[in-house]
Amino acid sequence: MISFEKNQIFIVTGASSGLGEATALLLNSLGASVVAIARNINRLQGMKNRCSNPENMYLEIKDLTEDIEKLPQYVKTLKEKYGKFSGLAYCAGITDVTPLRGLSLEIIQNVLKIDYLAPIFITKGICDKRNNIGEKTSIVVVSSLAGIVPSKGMISYCGAKAAIINSMKVVAKEYSSLGIRINTVSPSDIDTPMTRNEDIKSFVENRLLNYPFGIGEPNDVASMIVFLLSDKAKFISGQNYIIDSGGIV
Repeated sequence: MISFEKNQIFIVTGASSGLGEATALLLNSLGASVVAIARNINRLQGMKNRCSNPENMYLEIKDLTEDIEKLPQYVKTLKEKYGKFSGLAYCAGITDVTPLRGLSLEIIQNVLKIDYLAPIFITKGICDKRNNIGEKTSIVVVSSLAGIVPSKGMISYCGAKAAIINSMKVVAKEYSSLGIRINTVSPSDIDTPMTRNEDIKSFVENRLLNYPFGIGEPNDVASMIVFLLSDKAKFISGQNYIIDSGGIV
C-alpha cells in the first residue's frame, strides 16, 4: 500500500480542477503534505474543503505563465515557506484546436507557455538541491496521448506535449546521478472540465469508441501519478506512461 509522511511535501499545479485536483486530494489522503497551486481561489478552497487532512493542504494562488523565467525563484520562496520538497506533480495545462490555416504565433505561444515552458522552469526550481530533499525526490509531468498520436487541428497542443515528453527524458538523465526521478504520463481523453469544453467536445465524442473501458476519470491518472511519486516506483525514471485503456496505442 502506498503511504506518505506529513513531512513529505509535494507541489501540485493545476490543483483546482481535473487531474491536478484529483492528484492533490489523493496525495493528501495518503498522508502527504501538498502545496496546491492554481489561479482560482474559490475552486482551490473548494478542493481543500473536500480533502482528508486539511491541516496538510496548503493553497497558493499563482498564474504560472506570468513570469516563467522566474519560476525557479518562486519554488525557492515556497521552499522557504513550507520546507524542502519531496516532489512535484505538474498537472496544469490547456488545450487548443486550431488548424494550420487559422494558426497564429499568439495561439502557439499561449499553449507553449503553460504546457511546455512552465513545467520546464518549475522543474528547474525543484531540481535545485537547495529546494528538494535530495535522493528520492520525484517529479511527474502530465503530457498527453496527443504528444504521441496527433490529431488534426491540434498543432500547438500536440507539439507542446511531444516536446515535454522528450525534454523530461533529458532532465531525467541529467539528474539521475543525484537520485532524482522524473517521469511523464500521457493520458487519452479524461472526463475533466478541459475535455468538456465546447471547443473540443466534438473531438472527444468522436474518439469514444477507441476506449474499451470508456472515457477515463481523473483518479485513473492521479493513481499513476501518485505511484510514480512514491517510493514504490524507486526504480523508475525517464519513462512516459500511456494511460488510454489500451485503445489507441
